[in-house]
Amino acid sequence: MANKITVMIVDDSAVVRQINRETLEREPDIEVIGVASDPLYALEKMKVQWPDVLVIDIEMPRMDGLTFLKKIMSEHPTPTIVCSSLAEKGASATMDALAAGALAIITKPKMGVKQFLQDSSNDLVSAVRAAARANMRRVSSSAAQPLVTTPKLTADAMLAAQVASTRAMATTTDRVVAIGTSTGGTQALEAVLTKLPNVGSGIVIVQHMPEKFTAMFAERLNSLCKLEVREAQNGDRVMPGRALIAPGGRHMMLRRSGAQYYVEVADGPLVNRHKPSVDVLFRSVAQIAGRNALGVIMTGMGDDGARGMKEMHDAGAKTVAEDESTCVVFGMPKEAIKLGGVDRIVPLHGIPAEIIAYG
Repeated sequence: MANKITVMIVDDSAVVRQINRETLEREPDIEVIGVASDPLYALEKMKVQWPDVLVIDIEMPRMDGLTFLKKIMSEHPTPTIVCSSLAEKGASATMDALAAGALAIITKPKMGVKQFLQDSSNDLVSAVRAAARANMRRVSSSAAQPLVTTPKLTADAMLAAQVASTRAMATTTDRVVAIGTSTGGTQALEAVLTKLPNVGSGIVIVQHMPEKFTAMFAERLNSLCKLEVREAQNGDRVMPGRALIAPGGRHMMLRRSGAQYYVEVADGPLVNRHKPSVDVLFRSVAQIAGRNALGVIMTGMGDDGARGMKEMHDAGAKTVAEDESTCVVFGMPKEAIKLGGVDRIVPLHGIPAEIIAYG
């Protein structure tokens, strides 16, 4: 097959190298051009042929994966997937990898790695294909998520018909900004939130990330922003000057008590292959806030959030999509635009002004 996606696997575990190689080589559009037990060995091989995508571990001999990633991104930016553990120490290292430019995370346990990799083979294949399409000119730092291949469900799985008492009020003094993003989103969210003053609208965010990563991501943003940024907990009030990020592995929905908004955080099935799902958040905002909301959809693969943004638009909310020119992956914004749910299309650097103008 012409124009195959070429991949280099760098991991000190022979089992991981073997399973990941076998997984990828079963795909007609992917070619593994080499494996290496450490970054220095990989760099020697890459002098002969540079891969389209790298799959790397963090903890490796001679050079750790984070140092390797920073070297690659500074010298020859290459779509990179991190295959790492969700242990507390590993989670912190992987967050550093996201900040350094990793595009996706495949989480793996400390025990039973072989079976896990076999069971999650579709995740790796999907991540490689997505990474190969990334616009690396937009990646100085980026966000990521493991891509799950469970069949699509719609937000109906989480959002039953709203009873009359919880439908959107025509006008409230509290307003909501709902943001959805995926691949490339850590960079995009940092670029947006750090430019915001103490705005008058409460902000609710879904960034596709696995469990344990969203808390650290929120802490990082909170240290950089004028806004209070935190991982959402069930019942948290949506209020001016606060941004709530949906926790990894849980859906987040907007709810209302009187004229005040709060979030419900709940478990549930994957929606559009994700948990948290942008569609779940956006559709709840359409139902609960209606015209009292601004929706923003940014860089990300797939179509999660497109239908929810259309519902927000139809409910009277203002809606904004990130322009293709600044997206790492122009998937989610593109699909929202195609559905006719977007009022304005602006580059990333223009999104803070849209939020500030909204209030």
